[in-house]
Amino acid sequence: MKYTASRLSEGNKLFPAEIITEDNGITIRIPGLFSGESTTIAYDSISAVEIDTPLIGYSTIRFYHSGNKIEAHGFSKSNVKEIKSFIEAGRNKAKN
Repeated sequence: MKYTASRLSEGNKLFPAEIITEDNGITIRIPGLFSGESTTIAYDSISAVEIDTPLIGYSTIRFYHSGNKIEAHGFSKSNVKEIKSFIEAGRNKAKN
């Protein structure tokens, strides 16, 4: 499933961030003006997922893997909760 950040959120005016959940992992695309960052992470290499859901405004999700941190901002609260639960289910499936 593909989740796209809101263009109204800070930092996403021209190029919104995208998170694509797949059967074996996730792909995070954080585009930029001249270059962008696209990372694919397998579920078993994700060590933690953090979400910040403020009362007003857009949510932020952080992925920790192999000592690295990737952060994406501008998603709705329901989207980040759904992404986090999908990742946890994928991690549990990878362990078994």
